[in-house]
Amino acid sequence: MSELILHQYAMSPFSEKIRAMLGYTGQSWRAVTVREMPPRPNLVPLADGYRKIPVAQIGADIFCDTRTISREIARMTGKPELALENNSQEVQDFVRQVDLEIFLACIVASGGGGLLIKLIRNTSLIDAYKFLKDRIEMAKKSRVKSMSPKQAKARVAEHVSDLERRLDQDFLFGDRPCIADFSTYHGLWFVCDVAEKDVLGNAPRVRAWMDRIRRFGHGTVEQISAEEALEIAHARLPRPLPSSRANDAIGQTVRIAPDDYGRIPVKGTLVADDGESWVVAHEHPRVGTVNIHVPQQGFSLK
Repeated sequence: MSELILHQYAMSPFSEKIRAMLGYTGQSWRAVTVREMPPRPNLVPLADGYRKIPVAQIGADIFCDTRTISREIARMTGKPELALENNSQEVQDFVRQVDLEIFLACIVASGGGGLLIKLIRNTSLIDAYKFLKDRIEMAKKSRVKSMSPKQAKARVAEHVSDLERRLDQDFLFGDRPCIADFSTYHGLWFVCDVAEKDVLGNAPRVRAWMDRIRRFGHGTVEQISAEEALEIAHARLPRPLPSSRANDAIGQTVRIAPDDYGRIPVKGTLVADDGESWVVAHEHPRVGTVNIHVPQQGFSLK
């Protein structure tokens, strides 16, 4: 069993992105199921105020955002194409668009009674209400331009048409998947598999590509409790820090937050800056010291 622990929940699109990647790489991993919305008291000792899901854990090292999680999977499995920075500029630009603009269009286009019923079945009536209220409040504080359901559906249709043109091979940029495939998959997975919207009617290549990703599965998963994950972090020391470039903020207390939505900061002492990620030492009585890894792209440091 791998040391990787993923704090996630079943209907989380970004969790599905990582689960599919773990299936592709044939990894065994452990899962902690978290609530669909804060408060998540058992995650605070590990990730402080960070509110997005998933969060990954390896011992006393915590990885926030799928950029850093993908980077770790690439390192663990010897598949560099799963880390954004190891791909061409064309791939990087494509991923940044699908991970934000296209993803949000997929979420808005998924709305409706069917999705609400599924949410209630997976949680409860009161939790579904709290979830929707939480997401509305988060959207109000977002810096991302909102779109109407009509605009979102048109954007998703345009996106599917673009994919249909691109897919002249098994995967988006070649004969094997890279980070672009998993970044594109999770938004459409939410529309098609969770919300059960038929947006692929005239896109046979996209349907076949989705099926190829689904067949990867999720790898071998062992469910563990949040308490077990905390005990693992408490029993370990953070791993050696990466080589760091010069940064006057190292050694100082910092706040690092996403710059798009869910903009609640991680607080601690900046201990490393490797050019792709910041590493923050975070203290909590429940676990001692953990190192939180946060990507620089899409985040701001104060």
